[in-house]
Amino acid sequence: MRTIICVTMLLSSAVPAFASGGIWCNVDDTAVTFDVGAGVTRGMGGPTFNFRGDLEIKARPAGDGLRKTAFEDSNLTQYWLDGKELRLNIYHEHEVADTFDSVELTILTKASDEGVYDGQYTLAVYDSTADKDKDGKTAELTGKVSCGAE
Repeated sequence: MRTIICVTMLLSSAVPAFASGGIWCNVDDTAVTFDVGAGVTRGMGGPTFNFRGDLEIKARPAGDGLRKTAFEDSNLTQYWLDGKELRLNIYHEHEVADTFDSVELTILTKASDEGVYDGQYTLAVYDSTADKDKDGKTAELTGKVSCGAE
């Protein structure tokens, strides 16, 4: 009986799992550094899981609350993945002394090869302390991004 169980476990571990894959994007340019990624299930609309990421805005001073941001599942507000495009919208609010600052990272890419997506990112940064007119305008940074999917 032990032999049957061991052989069954061995055979089931040798079969490749096609139930999930992943997406990831990263940039290291003069304005920002970021690395984001998530698992993606196959079927059921392809929901993501375990989304994580880190963002650093290089021009912000050290110790500034907006210089570094860590992303988690709740920050991935929208995503689209098919054989032609990968799109991500990532939003994070920072609360500082009863005011709110935010970063919104939008990634728009098109497939350049199988599993490779190239395009642009836009990072909108709202800094409440710099918003003297209280008009809610954001500072925007843009650049090229490369992403992957499997």
